[in-house]
Amino acid sequence: MPAPPRESLAPFAPFAALIAIALLACGLAASTWSTFGHTWDEPEHLGSGLSLLDRGVYEYDIQHPPLARLALAVGPYLAGARSQGTPPPDGRPEGIAILYGSGHYDLYLALARAGALPFLALLVVMSFVFARPFTTPLGALVAAGFCATTPAVLGHGALATLDVPAAATCLLALHAMQRWLQSARTRDAVWLGVALGIAVATKLSAIPFVGLGALALVLLSAWERNEGAPVAAAARRIGGLALAGLLASAFLTLVYGGRFVYLTNDAHVYSQPLGYLFGYSGAVHDAAYAIGAKVPVPEAFQLIVGGIEALSYHNQLGHPSYLLGEVRNSGWWYFYIVALAVKTPLPLLLLGLPGLGILGRDGWRARSARPLAIPVLFVVLLGFCSYYSRINIGVRHVLVLYPLLAVGATVTLTHLWRAWVAHPAGRKSEFTSAAVALLLCWYSTAVTWSWPDYLAYFNETVRDPGAVLVDSDLDWGQDLKRLTLRLKALDVPSVSLAYLGTADLAREPLPPYTLLTPDQRATGWIAVTQLARVHAPDRFHWLDPYAPRERVGKSIDLYFVPPRPAGS
Repeated sequence: MPAPPRESLAPFAPFAALIAIALLACGLAASTWSTFGHTWDEPEHLGSGLSLLDRGVYEYDIQHPPLARLALAVGPYLAGARSQGTPPPDGRPEGIAILYGSGHYDLYLALARAGALPFLALLVVMSFVFARPFTTPLGALVAAGFCATTPAVLGHGALATLDVPAAATCLLALHAMQRWLQSARTRDAVWLGVALGIAVATKLSAIPFVGLGALALVLLSAWERNEGAPVAAAARRIGGLALAGLLASAFLTLVYGGRFVYLTNDAHVYSQPLGYLFGYSGAVHDAAYAIGAKVPVPEAFQLIVGGIEALSYHNQLGHPSYLLGEVRNSGWWYFYIVALAVKTPLPLLLLGLPGLGILGRDGWRARSARPLAIPVLFVVLLGFCSYYSRINIGVRHVLVLYPLLAVGATVTLTHLWRAWVAHPAGRKSEFTSAAVALLLCWYSTAVTWSWPDYLAYFNETVRDPGAVLVDSDLDWGQDLKRLTLRLKALDVPSVSLAYLGTADLAREPLPPYTLLTPDQRATGWIAVTQLARVHAPDRFHWLDPYAPRERVGKSIDLYFVPPRPAGS
């Protein structure tokens, strides 16, 4: 059979290259699995997903929806892992029992992490999709390449967690909203409903992320068309919105198990979801309770409202967070700005931020919503997290911004390329070409030199990462496996350990160990994780006179303190 003509293959070349880039990202992420033990959140996500898959019950940590957790649980389930039925609501004991219980720790953990790879691939694809209107297919592939090789994206894409899935599905929903606003076609409304359902079923942060992003897109669309009030513009599309909402609700109902329940009955006269939504007394409360006793609703409604309430309470209560040497429960408005500044390769910042500015300028001058949407979404999402979130535990919560930054970087490169083509000769063009080549070579070192420690990557502005960020940015418990191997290689007879994480230390191949209690001084071999140190800084001042013998991985300091002389 003769080979197809080259011209017929040309349209498919960008898609083949995009698949190759997505596979590269998945391969880089998977190449780190054997180095690291499980991180703090992975057991809970595995336990929650496996409970729903195996027993049809979703009762662990309901502040996160089940879709991505089901994806994480499929591989271990097919390999023989089963729910252990530990008491809810904390899913970490369930996940730990699954990982350690049957002697297949490495297999189950790797298979769970494999469940996150399709979402990593989707995030890379969305970078291409968002960049394509502003550049050539090759330029859009460059954007996908930036996303696929960003250390923070790779580090979290290698884990059985929800952060990369949330970023990918939020961008999917925002792109679907953008398409529907441009076309108002029924088929785009259908896709919008499915994409919204996928995003919300992945992580509840999609509700504010997609909601605020969609509002920004609606306002931009109205501004572009000079339609005046955006509410009137939306009203003309009310049928499409209703269809999208119905499909999203149906999808969520199925993901949560497809069951319908009465929110109140004779045995359960109190409903937490109804109380949260409609108050605990009054006419509206009474009407809601009367309807809840007679009209069954999807169990998904009950679980989603409960998850929103739990997440809101968590945010109000705050979370122990560390930034620039300080621990707070209330967080900082500038936390994510600092996190992006130190966790992003400098070449990506130097190219990406000007590119976002160029898109904003061009969109404003041309009164075009599409280019203006990229910087507006970047600012809106970053602004929301900075203003609202009191759960400041890592750049992972704003991974959704990296594909937008990659689009900006591609736009900058495209403008530089066009300027060079227009004026190929001259010192200015030569300087520009050299600068771009230097930035791209510099960027490539971020992936090459940081392997396999993508999770703990910091750019060149930071000399001591532990003085800036720690929780899930430097230390998420991932280096305990390295520590066990290093202690074995050193033939350490026993160790004193300061550790914060979710590993079952009794089942880890550690030598005899003692957990350090507050202010307890020890001699001999001592291992201190960065997370333990920053959350109890006064506890370890007694170690200051001693230099660590070595840093194990990126997050554990290993000391040897000589025994005190007798009588001292």
